Amino acid sequence: MLILQRRKGESISINDNITLTIVDTGADWVKVAIDAPKEIPILRSELKEAVAENRKASKTVPVSVLDEIFKQQSK
Repeated sequence: MLILQRRKGESISINDNITLTIVDTGADWVKVAIDAPKEIPILRSELKEAVAENRKASKTVPVSVLDEIFKQQSK
């Protein structure tokens, strides 16, 4: 892990196509602007964890239950 110190208005470049810019800071938060190509997914870590949990949970549901849910939604 690389740890860098940046001030408001300063940036970090990743490869040639991603730039992180510090927009604002507070006592216990930082606002970061991310400039990256649309095809690169950018998720907050808590959303990424929720997606992983949902995928794991969906694997434990029997197909018959999923079929019933889809039937009810299509009505």
